[in-house]
This record gives sequence, C-alpha cells and structure tokens, in this order.
Amino acid sequence: MSEQTLEYESAHFLSALLADEVSLTRELAEALGVRVSTRDAWIKFTGEPDAVARAVGVMGDLEAARRGGATIGRRAFRFAVEAGAAGDGGSVAELLGFRLLGGKSRPAVVPRTLTQLNYLKAMAETDVVFGIGPAGTGKTYLAVAAALAAFKEKRVGRLVLTRPAVEAGEALGFLPGDLTEKILPYLRPLYDALYDMVEPDEVNRMIENGSIEIAPLAYMRGRTLNNAAIILDEAQNTTSEQMLMFLTRMGEGSRCTITGDPSQSDLKRGVTSGLKEAMGILRGVEDVEFVEFERRDVVRHREGRAKRG
Repeated sequence: MSEQTLEYESAHFLSALLADEVSLTRELAEALGVRVSTRDAWIKFTGEPDAVARAVGVMGDLEAARRGGATIGRRAFRFAVEAGAAGDGGSVAELLGFRLLGGKSRPAVVPRTLTQLNYLKAMAETDVVFGIGPAGTGKTYLAVAAALAAFKEKRVGRLVLTRPAVEAGEALGFLPGDLTEKILPYLRPLYDALYDMVEPDEVNRMIENGSIEIAPLAYMRGRTLNNAAIILDEAQNTTSEQMLMFLTRMGEGSRCTITGDPSQSDLKRGVTSGLKEAMGILRGVEDVEFVEFERRDVVRHREGRAKRG
C-alpha cells in the first residue's frame, strides 16, 4: 500500500479543484480504486502505488488547468478522472480549450467526454474516421460540427452528408411528394444537427448554393467528391457494396467521417453490414482511425449534450 498527501495554499483553492463539491471525491475514489480523505487545504490518497500515482496525476491535471485560469466544473473534474483511469493522456486544459463554431446566438460545440475529445482530434488530423458506438454519444452531431468548422475555416469547399434509406430499400419512388419530400424523413437528423449549430436561413442558403448537399447514399453512386467534408451516418445500415462505393467516392482534398452502431443494423437477416466489414478490414490502415464510444459517453440530456450530441 502507498499513501500520498497533497497540500495547497488554501482550502478555497483545493475546493476549486474539486469543483466546489467535495462529494465528487467519491467518484475519484471509485474510478481509481483509492481511499480519499481531505480536510482544510490537504487531500490524501491511500491504495496501491499505481492507483495513488493516477490519483495524484488527476489532481495535477486539475491544478494545471486552474492555475491557467480555467474554472473547474463537474464536467472538467469527471473528465480528469476518466482520463486518469484510462491513462489516455488527455488534459483538462485541452478539453476546456477545444471549441467549435459558436456565435452571438449559438453556443460553441465542446466535447464533454474523453472519447468525444479524441473523436474531434481524430477528425481534425485524419483523412478517414469511423465513429462507432451507441446512440446519444454525439457521433453524428460532432461530425457535423467538425465538418462545418472545416468549411468555415476554408479547409474544405463543401459538405456532403448522407445516410442509407434502409426502411424503403433506397427505392423511394412509392412515397408521395417530390424527391425532397420523399427523402426528408431519412435525412432529418442531419438537418436537425445543422439547424442546431447555424441559423436556418444560412443553412438554407448553403444548400441552395451547393455548399451543403444532403442526400441518401444511393445518390452518391458514380461520383467523385473533391475538396469536401463527407459524412456517412447510420453506416451500420450499409451493405458491403454500398460501403465500398462510398469509400471510393472520396477525391482529392476530401475527408470523410463514418458513424454507426454495429449492434443496431436494420439490414435484412443474412445481409452483411458494410460497417462491420470495414471495421474488420481497415483497422491499422494508415490515415484511417476508429474511435469507439461506450455507454458512459451517452450524454443525451440537455446539460450534457456534446454540447448537445
């Protein structure tokens, strides 16, 4: 067993590191497997040497962010604990400094979990990123935010957002209305994400001038998409052929993000999911990164969405 005590200049400063909620130390203790005791301006950790070292590292991360001017809230504290438990190296200062979009009437999009931070970093640095995991983890929302940010920073010339329309077998002709009315139910989540980040009038202008294209996956066939941020949503509902077709659409200067939950495929029984096949084939390939979300990354409620997600 190991024991280490950290002392600070005041009880107020230590309280600020604990998000002014001493009860949060219980979460740190459970996550890292240490005993925690604190009083006045000191905090003590007892446990296995590795666990104590991780707990000390968490406090060091929080202290560095606080001394750098950051305000430590629950989100930052829990992020530090999560990063310490995972040994991933993510820092609170990095989390709090990562902001996309935002403006006078729209809040910035910020990551709320370590996985969300790693996902945003991957999309900024890697040509092809797979966001894999359950609904509510911010996969689609953050992908749209990253694509919009890349467009506004002129790193790409347009956005292309697509999903497979599995329920209608991508044969949409029997539905009433014109093409837009037929495909809207399948593409509505992508529109919702855009409208949440940018004023509807601006989104509509971007769609009208071709800066944003939203279409079912079937309409991607035979095209090469250059200088674009491309998102394939609900990729678990692609067949092997559709996934291959999509990946070969990417042209010069483009980046693509593929999101999906392999456990939620709506494909007919016996049809192999293109997402599952890609996960088996493309892992380890250069310029392809997989970011896997877990249940703990689900942040559906209003305060916790990535920011929304």
